[in-house]
Amino acid sequence: MNRRHFMRAVLATGALAVADRTIHPTLAGFALDQKRRFAPVKISRDRLIREVVGLRPYRSQGFVVRAERFGDKLLIHNYGHGGAGVTLSWGTAALAVDLVREATLTPRSNDYAVLGCGVSGLSTARLLQRRGAAVTIYAKDLPPETTSNVAGALWQPTSSYSAQDATAQFTEQFHRACQISNRAFQTLVGPEYGVRWTEAYELLVHPESLERELAGGNALYPELVIHKKEKHYFGFDYVKQYNTMIIEPHTYLRAVLRDFYVAGGKVEVREFQNQAELAKLSEPVIFNCTGLGSRQLFDDRVLIPVRGQLEVLLPQPEIDYCYLSGATYMFPRRDGIILGGTFDYDHWSLDPDPEQTDEIFQAHTEIMKKVK
Repeated sequence: MNRRHFMRAVLATGALAVADRTIHPTLAGFALDQKRRFAPVKISRDRLIREVVGLRPYRSQGFVVRAERFGDKLLIHNYGHGGAGVTLSWGTAALAVDLVREATLTPRSNDYAVLGCGVSGLSTARLLQRRGAAVTIYAKDLPPETTSNVAGALWQPTSSYSAQDATAQFTEQFHRACQISNRAFQTLVGPEYGVRWTEAYELLVHPESLERELAGGNALYPELVIHKKEKHYFGFDYVKQYNTMIIEPHTYLRAVLRDFYVAGGKVEVREFQNQAELAKLSEPVIFNCTGLGSRQLFDDRVLIPVRGQLEVLLPQPEIDYCYLSGATYMFPRRDGIILGGTFDYDHWSLDPDPEQTDEIFQAHTEIMKKVK
């Protein structure tokens, strides 16, 4: 067949595909409808496998990364990340570890203590090890019993501070931490650490919301697209579509703790009741990554809990997207479909609230009604 005859055959086949979907349904569907298809999340009480509640360590002025003298020791704080503890973990750890170099108090040895074995403590400990330090983690709880284990863990540093209370200096520090942490998580993408890229959809009601930058800056979210008056996307008039990362907390924390042990790290299960007990540690430099524990241990009364409740459904491997709508969000993980969310400020209860369970199920049910 010569080239002219070949092209005629191709054109004829394409025309037949568009004219008759029954003969070439795949080709015809591609030609007539290139819209994104969303597999529906099965929102049903009989698919509920667990309810979890966590207390986010929140400071309206933002997280604390600061060094100070502590008797004859150097004390470096790294806590108060609110709902962005996992997201910011590598960034604030890097800022905290850099303070050792800047400190006027020179460490007497290469031994370092880290208080806390959640995501902030582990990240700090690993960065110290990469710089050749000998590190001991002192913690009341270890994974999988830490607050970090019950995080939703989408890479998006939201609910971490109040814009009205934060200083310009903090905002600059926050953006630096976001950039460092985003890059660090990119190097960990894969099944070993439970980190992967996903499409995210922020569902909006008001057009002015489109002008607001995503947390940390739009540059950190590849392929950002704005959809206006597009009911196809979950029935909302306005939608921000972008890519970000999902972190599976149980897989991730287990892998980072393993890396810590492999690098020679030590762990001592211990709870400190006061600063006098801390002063007895042999290490000349102490990193405080105790999260909400800093309220009592270091008398930080600005630090409060922000309670979050999650409903976890049976996994659905076909769900290849996540969405956020106000306080409501859905993240698909291998260990289950994560439905949130709640933000109860200064609320200490770790018991699931049946009313909030109803509200979460209702909110997600309404969104799924519009998925076609």
